Amino acid sequence: MKTDLKKLKQQIERLFADNPRKLFNYKQIAAKLELDGSEDRNEIILAIKNLEKEQVIEELQPGKYASRFVHEFIFGKVDMTQRGAAYVVPENDTSTDHENDIFIQKENMHTALDGDKVKLQLTKVKNSGKRAGEIIEVLERYKTDFAGVVQLNFNYAFVVPDDRKMYADIFIPIEKINKAKNGEKVIARITEWNAHDENPRGEIIEILGKPGEHNAEMNAIVAEFGFANKFPEEVEIEAKMFSDKISSEEIAKRKDFRKTLTFTIDPADAKDFDDAISFKEIEKGMYEIGVHIADVSHYVTPKSKLNEEALKRGTSVYLVDRTIPMLPEVLSNNLCSLRPKEEKLTFSAVFKINEKAEVLDEWFGKTVIYSDRRFSYEEAQERIESGKGDLADEIIKLNELSKILRSERFENGAISFETQEVKFKLDENYKPVDIYIKVRKDAHKLIEEFMLMANKKVAAYVHSLKQGKEKKTYVYRVHENPNEDKLKMFSMFAARFGYKVKVDSIKQVAKSLNNFLIEVEGKPEQNVLQSQAIRTMAKAFYTCKKTGHYGLGFDFYTHFTSPIRRYPDLIAHRLLFDYLHNAKSADENYYEEICKQSSAMEQKAADAERASTKYKQVEYIRDFIGEKFEGIISGVTDWGMYIEITKYKCEGMIRLANLTDDYYEYDVRNQWILGRKTRKRYQLGDTIEVIVAGADIFKRQIDLEPADNFLRKQINKGSNNSLDRKINRQSNKTFRNTSKKNNKRRR
Repeated sequence: MKTDLKKLKQQIERLFADNPRKLFNYKQIAAKLELDGSEDRNEIILAIKNLEKEQVIEELQPGKYASRFVHEFIFGKVDMTQRGAAYVVPENDTSTDHENDIFIQKENMHTALDGDKVKLQLTKVKNSGKRAGEIIEVLERYKTDFAGVVQLNFNYAFVVPDDRKMYADIFIPIEKINKAKNGEKVIARITEWNAHDENPRGEIIEILGKPGEHNAEMNAIVAEFGFANKFPEEVEIEAKMFSDKISSEEIAKRKDFRKTLTFTIDPADAKDFDDAISFKEIEKGMYEIGVHIADVSHYVTPKSKLNEEALKRGTSVYLVDRTIPMLPEVLSNNLCSLRPKEEKLTFSAVFKINEKAEVLDEWFGKTVIYSDRRFSYEEAQERIESGKGDLADEIIKLNELSKILRSERFENGAISFETQEVKFKLDENYKPVDIYIKVRKDAHKLIEEFMLMANKKVAAYVHSLKQGKEKKTYVYRVHENPNEDKLKMFSMFAARFGYKVKVDSIKQVAKSLNNFLIEVEGKPEQNVLQSQAIRTMAKAFYTCKKTGHYGLGFDFYTHFTSPIRRYPDLIAHRLLFDYLHNAKSADENYYEEICKQSSAMEQKAADAERASTKYKQVEYIRDFIGEKFEGIISGVTDWGMYIEITKYKCEGMIRLANLTDDYYEYDVRNQWILGRKTRKRYQLGDTIEVIVAGADIFKRQIDLEPADNFLRKQINKGSNNSLDRKINRQSNKTFRNTSKKNNKRRR
């Protein structure tokens, strides 16, 4: 029987009216209307086309339609989970609690990837206010290059990405393989991805080497987080156009500090020197201290290719063995680097300070300096401790003043986070032979304190400027107050170690945390507790809209002191220079977008740095498979618990599936793992003895087991097999396992 077209159109129109924010294709419409058969198919398609002509519905995706009159489009950026689903962070959303994020199921991703800018439509709003949606269009790819391993077939290949947030393998036609061999680690570039295709098409643009080789893995990490090892040719050409001679005309425009004692204090292996300190005693008890910062803005101008690339990168990236610079080496290590015995162009904050470290006068402007001496932190520390050596008196005086500044900061609410930085001793083949904790001494804190003062004073100065009744646009570094619920959870966590942290009010938190951090220093649990304390804090970010920095106790704060390696500092220089010359306020919307980009790239850089550290930790711990260590439970989830090995400060996981003495469940309210029968409990902060059961360098994962659990399993097996044979079977899942991914990801 032939379907009534008019009635069918009414049914379809009602379907879209009842679901104004949902997309339907032909099959979904047929299912909803409970229709079947070839006659219905033709009639449905005809009805759809008629409704489209009548502008009742419109095709938003190939073969997918939505009501034309009632649908709301939202634009935002994708934040992928490792399970293939995602959240979209709406643009112009300034909240930090992610309450407004929109959940996207895997089947509604429409080829979108982590970091992409997308257009989406809401499909559901729950009673809780949580929203779900479907991505309609990918507006801009965050990245198209992915590191991974080649799986070569007869006339095509797949690249299996390292990036856990990349949910599809990349199909490579045979002519785009670029001589790559099966099993090699490469970088593949996505060239095309239609919504109908399960896998993107691409080409291999670089061969990194064999999986597990140091350089191959480090370069893969760089690619994984969206950075590039090389600069575009036009950027390199532009960087080499500058003369290394400073003209007399340029010097005449600047305040001349070349005859004022000036020096740098940096790590022994540093190559780029952002900042220098000048010191002059004006009279007894009165000092002129200059904080001189490389004048990158003189070379990197707003409309240049250099500026475009610097904005894209946002920051330099510091891996365990190398730096991926924001600027080409000719600038970062040469022209802009404040090297000793060379005249350099700088942007300076100069202060007149008394013995009480009170700032009596300040001056900001462009300068020229001559660095008399380069100190490593160790050399400066030696002068502080011994009182001997060249410029010892000057360094000791600066250290005295910095301690006063530091003490005042803490009195005003700053928090003393002295995080333990893991460092590696590498052999000639970059294999880690030792892990140690970097120790921060007075020389580090001396430089830090004067940089903080410069950043604070510059921010306060710009904030005091007005254009009518309005503040002038500037780039601030903001750190908001911590979440009270998170503070309470941390207080409970610290109490398990016997420490008391008062969190009844925001005002008392800083003082209580500082007392706690002093008390925990040097203890085995220091790293775990400090890491948890930092996670309790909000993340600092860049914005034009706010000014306060909770962690430092400052009302006004910016980043002014590192323009060689941070793009916001370069912007801070440009805006300050303009305002010193009475320029009008800059466009806030334009600079707010730069702030968002810089904050995002800063997070990517931190993730890349952590990934390289984790890789080396796993590589190091591989030599200890089967050995027993003491650890602390640093995190619990519904799939297992994270353990920090106290001796080496590296984190591994005990999976619940590997606990065989009981059935264990995760209690989210109490943050512990509980045995259903035995009621045995594993909770945050517990000390536990563990066996290193596996170390997968490709996944950057360490597998652990409780020592008693592992021993019990061996006894139950009644086996005399060596531990090494068991462990080797578990740990040698390298490329072979990496390659064997689910066939559902195949074309």
